[in-house]
Amino acid sequence: MDFSKLMEQAQKMQQDLTVMEEELSETIYTGKCGNNEVIVRVNGRNEMQEIEIADELMTLDNKEMLQDMILIAQNDAVAKAAKDREERMGAATAGIQIPGL
Repeated sequence: MDFSKLMEQAQKMQQDLTVMEEELSETIYTGKCGNNEVIVRVNGRNEMQEIEIADELMTLDNKEMLQDMILIAQNDAVAKAAKDREERMGAATAGIQIPGL
């Protein structure tokens, strides 16, 4: 068992993960609801960056529906960010060989 090679792999993986984490945090994910009537954009840290609401939804009669649509669009964007993070992080760590596992 070559521990120096294992340490090199671990350091390389840590560097790759740091870069990937930065890329993920800067990536913008879009969530939508309705017929694109509500669009929410979040970054990889799940911070809302932008929200677009169709003009026809901007009435008091639509208040509750609009609130629900914003939540749905936000959750859609956050789910896309989480899925992307899981896929990219999984791909980054798949090649490492850890003895005993």
